[in-house]
Amino acid sequence: METIEAFVYDKAKYHCGGQFPPDQTIEQAMVHTGMYLGWIIDTELYAGELAEERETIDAFKARRLTGPEVYRRCDACFTESMLNEEGNAFSQFYYDIECGRYLADYEDTLCQGLPSLYHVKDTWENYYRIKAVIDTRFLGWKKRSGPKPWVFWK
Repeated sequence: METIEAFVYDKAKYHCGGQFPPDQTIEQAMVHTGMYLGWIIDTELYAGELAEERETIDAFKARRLTGPEVYRRCDACFTESMLNEEGNAFSQFYYDIECGRYLADYEDTLCQGLPSLYHVKDTWENYYRIKAVIDTRFLGWKKRSGPKPWVFWK
């Protein structure tokens, strides 16, 4: 029987080489993905293995854990199996490291005046700033992706 592995959107370890600043800790490689994962939870786009982590989800929603702390609890690995169908469709469009818009939005919103995206602090203020941008992108994506009013037979 063939085992199919879940698509991996990101792993913290992917960022710990090359341009990763030597003065930063591994936790800083978790901030950008963790903030996105927090948005996923706030928007109820999670499923599967993440949905099973009820205590972690509740702690995030109560603001006792930040998104990067949730990401750390998920072994710093963000996969398709953590998302529902809509969450995966949006993440394939927006989060994709190669051609998505998330990292550019993250840098435009949170990295001004910082040496790199790995210097963004894990704060609720920063989370709410990027959350507003992701919310806007998500609404735009839903408008473009939703049913068209003239396609009444579907």
